[in-house]
Formats: sequence, C-alpha cells, structure tokens
Amino acid sequence: KGGDSSNSNHYDSDSNGPADGGGGVRQELGCISYQYNVLGTRGPRKMVAAIPAVDASGRKMYSPVNESDTILDRIKQGRNLQEILMLRNKPPRWNEDLGAYCLNFNGRVTEASVKNFQLVATDNLNYVVLQFGKVGENTFTMDYQWPMSALQAFCICISSFDNKLACE
Repeated sequence: KGGDSSNSNHYDSDSNGPADGGGGVRQELGCISYQYNVLGTRGPRKMVAAIPAVDASGRKMYSPVNESDTILDRIKQGRNLQEILMLRNKPPRWNEDLGAYCLNFNGRVTEASVKNFQLVATDNLNYVVLQFGKVGENTFTMDYQWPMSALQAFCICISSFDNKLACE
C-alpha cells in the first residue's frame, strides 16, 4: 500500500552486476519495511526486515535469478519463502512508571529513543537477532548475532535515522 509504509532494499557491491557490464546478479543483503505509526514520533515504530536465510553450514540459501527477483517480490508473491528469514521488531510494552514504551536491553541501552529496537525472528520472539539503542546524546549501540552479518545489521540500524524511511 503506497501510503502506509516505506521500504528500503540493500545490496552488495558486486562489480559483476549488470550495472557494471557483468553478467552476474547483485546479491541483495536484505530489505526493511517501516509501517507508519498513527502516534507519530511518540509511539513505537513497526519494522519488518527480511534477510537471506542461511543453512547450518553458513551458506546463503537465497539466490536471485535476475535483477527483478527481489526479496520483497518473493514475499509479496509467497515464492521460495524458506530462502528468506523474516524478522520483526519486538513490540515494546508500556511502562506506567516511566510513561513510555520499554524493551529489556539487559543494560546495553541507557536512553529512551524512538530509534531503539530489537529485531526477533517471526517464529521465535525470544531470539533477538539485532538490537539497537541510544546510549548517549549522539551515541548508539548495536548488537547482532547469527545469522545476521555486521553489514546487514549496520544497514538496518542506519535506516532508522532516515526520517522518511523511519516514518517519523
């Protein structure tokens, strides 16, 4: 739906891609979708991220056949979803004492911010794959774990600073 969400795709820097005259297909690192919040910047944001799934040996399972074979298109069409790991932000809970939405960052995040989030696998809400949060005036912390790479984690976190993408 055009008016209620914003999407972002991230790719590798493969120099064999069509844009560079090569015959290869750029590898998509993942995609992120932010859904608009009716509360604006006062309420929690809703985020869904999708990254290529990896098998037990660490090999990426998602392999696009052409430039238009994107993760987002596969999700919309319900094709080969076993090749994609779906993540969503863990919903924060309202804390009456603080008058704010809160998540348990186990001491890693020290300041309230609309940019604070935890991404969990949609099939396991207790497995935090990525967490990002404010620890100082202009300082944030990022924690990630397998199967996410540092680059994928950084792309997702940096997208939260884009006002348009972050739906603020």
